[in-house]
Amino acid sequence: MSEPDSKFYSGHRDRLRQKFLDGKLVDYEKLELLLGYAIPRRDTRPLAHALIKRFGSLPQVLTAQIDDLLAFPGIGHNTAVFLKLVQDIVLSGYRATMDTRPIFHDIKFMLDYCWWTFANKPVEEFHVLYLDSDFRLLQDQLHSSGTYNTTGVYVREIIKTALKLNATSVVLVHNHPASDNSFSNDDIEVTEEIEKIFNDLDISLFDHFLVTKHMIYSGRDCGIVHGPRKRNPNSSHQN
Repeated sequence: MSEPDSKFYSGHRDRLRQKFLDGKLVDYEKLELLLGYAIPRRDTRPLAHALIKRFGSLPQVLTAQIDDLLAFPGIGHNTAVFLKLVQDIVLSGYRATMDTRPIFHDIKFMLDYCWWTFANKPVEEFHVLYLDSDFRLLQDQLHSSGTYNTTGVYVREIIKTALKLNATSVVLVHNHPASDNSFSNDDIEVTEEIEKIFNDLDISLFDHFLVTKHMIYSGRDCGIVHGPRKRNPNSSHQN
């Protein structure tokens, strides 16, 4: 990069930083500014526009699989890792809040956490969130990982972990990466089986959330989860 170009981009990024501090950046500019820290000697505006065009939005860029980022022209390994680090920091912030505040204080917050966790996952995953007596997060456990349309659920292991952690409530979360379809018959059967066993152990099933390509479904509001809880979310959440 020539000296005049270097001065121009330095001044442009200074203006972007000030615009960010003033709360005036639009999404492509936020991505441009982020990319500037990973690629300091290049104009990142075209790359930011191209990434958002390819993936659909800034959050979709940050949650894209690292292999998909690496396959994108202009994205190297360091830049892809940097973008995934941003996603991990976002999730850390959600988990830190859930460690200290009851998860029902803001159901949208919980649904957003599910989306940031599962968005753009290429295969089905089944997570179990174990909660204490104040509905605070004890552990978010990746229970199983499968294929693009199926994953295993091992009820005995879920019960064992709940008892080990002394959890009094549990949230189930899994995804359907290939569709917007709601709960399958298998999803319903395993949910009802887990809730029945939990009821016998005086452990409540808070909800079972299903993350699809564009929606998040609540098992409780779909009539799959039946036990009491303090507040209900919407039956679906559009991303």
